[in-house]
Amino acid sequence: MTGPLRGIACKIASVTCFVIMAAIIKATASVVPAGQAVFFRSLFAIPVILVWLTARGELRRGLATAHPLGHAWRGIAGTTSMILIFAALGLLPLPEATALGYATPLLLVIFAAMFLRERVRVFRLLAVLVGLAGVLIVLSPRMTLGVEGATSAETLGAVLALGGATFAALAQVYVRKLVRSEETAAIVFYFSVTGACVGLLTLPFGWVLPTPGQTVLLIAAGLIGGVGQILLTESYRYAEASLIAPFEYTSMLLAILIGYFVFSEIPTRTTIVGATLIVAAGLFIIWRERQLGLARARARQAMTPQG
Repeated sequence: MTGPLRGIACKIASVTCFVIMAAIIKATASVVPAGQAVFFRSLFAIPVILVWLTARGELRRGLATAHPLGHAWRGIAGTTSMILIFAALGLLPLPEATALGYATPLLLVIFAAMFLRERVRVFRLLAVLVGLAGVLIVLSPRMTLGVEGATSAETLGAVLALGGATFAALAQVYVRKLVRSEETAAIVFYFSVTGACVGLLTLPFGWVLPTPGQTVLLIAAGLIGGVGQILLTESYRYAEASLIAPFEYTSMLLAILIGYFVFSEIPTRTTIVGATLIVAAGLFIIWRERQLGLARARARQAMTPQG
């Protein structure tokens, strides 16, 4: 298997892991509070990451950091996102929660311009506006009680999912800062450590004693999440980000299949229409960035070296 194909395979495998993890969290959400689920998901991802680093002989170098505070802020933002998304999974159908999660890269464009002073060109701005219109379409049935069977719980779930996407975008802003000087392994590891610590802090707020079956599921969520993180990291090792990024959207197909066969959920027309707009906008942003990257590369090659 060639490098790019291996990267694509790792990306699809990582997406599959994360959707399965989300389904497990959803299956336990009626009993296990979100903070407790975050604790299990983060804690049991740590040994998977440590074994992976040890096998690669990168344990000491991979965990070295010069910016512990940056990891802490990234971890807090990312863990807040997880708590909100896990809570939303218990209130929304899996495909709908997945579709709202696609707002993250759109919001990242906005936050990158605000906090990182990245230039947002007209094409990207138009794509973001189209994608946010798709988000509003997905949200619309949940914003008015009684419409398409919406309940107060589903409305809360939609708000939580959008809040989770917002904090996930903020976490990515911190990641963009950290990758300039930190190893990817350190970013992944310290995120899991922070997630476990923040999750543990929710212990006084309604933790339950899970049944043996629920405990197995929660541990599995952590292990699968850890494997998903490793596969995601490996995918960027073998292929360019612009090549593998579109395969993130295979999660919608997986979410629809798992939602239908496991939870008897059928996505509504508004979810499909809104998700289509969000995915189209995301794909356009990826394509546009790839074109600009190629143009910059050609410009650099055309420059006459100065002696």
